[in-house]
Amino acid sequence: MSHRLPVPAFLPRVLALSALVVSLGGCTTSTPLPAATSASREIGIASFNMAWAGTTAEFDRYLAVCGAPDVAWCETRARWVRGTTAATPEEEARAATCRASLLAAAGSREALMRIAPCGAYRTGADPAAERSREAYAEKLEGLRATVARLVEKEGVSVLAFQEVSGQAVVEEVLGPLRARFEVCAAPQSSFQTVAFAWDKAVTERPATCTVNDELAVVESKDEPWRRSRPGLALTLTLGGAPVTFLNVHLKSSCASLVSSERYPGRLLTDPAEACRVFNRQVPILERWIDETAVKSPRFVFLGDLNRRIDEEQAANVPKSEVRADGTDPAGPNRADANGSVTTRYLWGEIADGSPALHQVPLSPSASEEACKGFSGLDHIVVSDRVKALNEGKLLSRKVAVEEKPGQRIQTSDHCPRIVRLTF
Repeated sequence: MSHRLPVPAFLPRVLALSALVVSLGGCTTSTPLPAATSASREIGIASFNMAWAGTTAEFDRYLAVCGAPDVAWCETRARWVRGTTAATPEEEARAATCRASLLAAAGSREALMRIAPCGAYRTGADPAAERSREAYAEKLEGLRATVARLVEKEGVSVLAFQEVSGQAVVEEVLGPLRARFEVCAAPQSSFQTVAFAWDKAVTERPATCTVNDELAVVESKDEPWRRSRPGLALTLTLGGAPVTFLNVHLKSSCASLVSSERYPGRLLTDPAEACRVFNRQVPILERWIDETAVKSPRFVFLGDLNRRIDEEQAANVPKSEVRADGTDPAGPNRADANGSVTTRYLWGEIADGSPALHQVPLSPSASEEACKGFSGLDHIVVSDRVKALNEGKLLSRKVAVEEKPGQRIQTSDHCPRIVRLTF
């Protein structure tokens, strides 16, 4: 139902006889706003990295290429010795031989880019025995069971997926729920992309999906066909106004601010290759968030950020230190000829107050003992408007994936992160 406002006495009487209908949810004024025009509603939202999830047919192709005699499950990326910033010449040569063998087995670069890396699915000591069609069916079954639990037991209506090959595998994982959900995925030339699934009944108007292909930056000048993953926006109508969800899977291997035994702490200006790629995604991401805030002040930014922004928030970095040049993160973020910026901290850059952003923390009472996935990479962030609608109850939790004892290929190395939000 529309919200009807009283007409000021100084207006002509003819206007006083007209209905003044205002869609408050989409207003961009900085003054406090009333509740949304329609009755408020609470919905469940989940972000879930499904770990190289592709269709059964795509997995068959993976087996044929990676299991070829000249390939034999080799690793295409040159490994670095811990504590160094580059691989040895011998290791670079080994990786180059592996890449050449893979290309020959796939038949073309385009075909190879559509296949998961040979080391994508974690197994035991014998890849040939454990990376089988039957083992992959167990993974898909685990994904279906996990998604079914999110929907049927946790009440999730909007799901943001990462590490999927496209729309077809999301539909396969939805299984019997497929008729109830709409799906969209960002087109991508390589295997991994991002996708959404949402309950058809949750939106009051047809949903829209918009791809941010700028986020898929070229990772290396030597291999211009290798790009990072695109972003995807889903806009639903809730409470009479738009709510936009921004789904990302940012560049990996530049995740930590604080050093640990396993991972070095790095700023986004670190010379490591992964950090250089991540750095070039920052101004694109910031611009996307800024533009979304204008069009849809109620928005949710979520996904696998591959950056521990909770560590950055806890560091309480002064604004003058967010960028290496000391400029205000709320001001223009100028990129050089390569697309790089002086940003050192992701959270201080995007949560610069223009717009204001808020991390949804994990509930301190929620047990995560059953969740064996990565920690600190998957996040849910909300705009100031969404926080105001959920004051005092802005908490999320992780849910363990479904997996059978002795399962040969794990369901996922991430756990879904879920939150319930009122709009």
